[in-house]
Amino acid sequence: MALFFGGRPSDLPLARDPSSRFLAWITALMVFLAALALAGAMVVSDMARRWDSGLAGGLTVQIAPLPGAAGAPPLDERVEAALTVLRSAPGVKSATALTASDTARLLEPWLGPEAADPLLPMPRLIDVATDGPVDVAGLTLRLKSAAPGATLDDHAVWLADLRAFTGAVHLAALGVVALIGGAGVMSVVFSVRTGLAIHRNVVELLHLMGATDRYVSRQFETHVAGLSLRGGLAGLALAVAVLGGILHVSSGLRASLLPDLTLAPWQWAALGLVPMAAVLLAMATARWTVLRTLGSLP
Repeated sequence: MALFFGGRPSDLPLARDPSSRFLAWITALMVFLAALALAGAMVVSDMARRWDSGLAGGLTVQIAPLPGAAGAPPLDERVEAALTVLRSAPGVKSATALTASDTARLLEPWLGPEAADPLLPMPRLIDVATDGPVDVAGLTLRLKSAAPGATLDDHAVWLADLRAFTGAVHLAALGVVALIGGAGVMSVVFSVRTGLAIHRNVVELLHLMGATDRYVSRQFETHVAGLSLRGGLAGLALAVAVLGGILHVSSGLRASLLPDLTLAPWQWAALGLVPMAAVLLAMATARWTVLRTLGSLP
């Protein structure tokens, strides 16, 4: 890191190379994209974990109003009948009916204040907690028989879809990061090979003076590390600014319309490691490129 912190200058005039002008900018762009991809993956993972912990092992029963059905029992009677069936079912720990005001609060983000209108026909919901296996198909038949208009929603079905979606997002994020890393490696290889071609006479002179291939590779490593660090910090700063803006805007929206778009302190710290990973990757690539190129020379 001597070049970045103003230490001993390189024996090779690498700072004047045309390719060096673009390496910092390319690194900044790659770190920016990688940080956004990782942040998106972490937000989706947190969202799925919260839903999983809150809804796993549960069922929801919905009893719809039947205003046009002749001879149908009142809604409250059908709710009580459904509660009786649920509380006697094997594997059911508890069954709690939500009040009409509770249901209105759940629907208010979508329907607005009109959700609390008593003239609006609203279904009644029953929250069911389980402590063992439940025969969902058999329980559904008993509910429909005891309480016409009742439907049973098994959380496990769509939670499985949610886990599959989260896994796909993680794979996509890893794929994006891998592509970005590959582009970074190719950029460093191009920059180092260009520098070796431009300064071949100087490299040969250093060899005549007793310099080893490892000594020459350290010159390139220091140069590439300084450029990558400056570009990486710039890219990280831009990514933090974009994420901060998104979090600020999302905080003014209704929480029920969007997931909680927040990052824990350790997640911010993990994003801070992205530039360091870019620097280490660039240094390793520079070393490999220089030693391999010099080793193939006569």
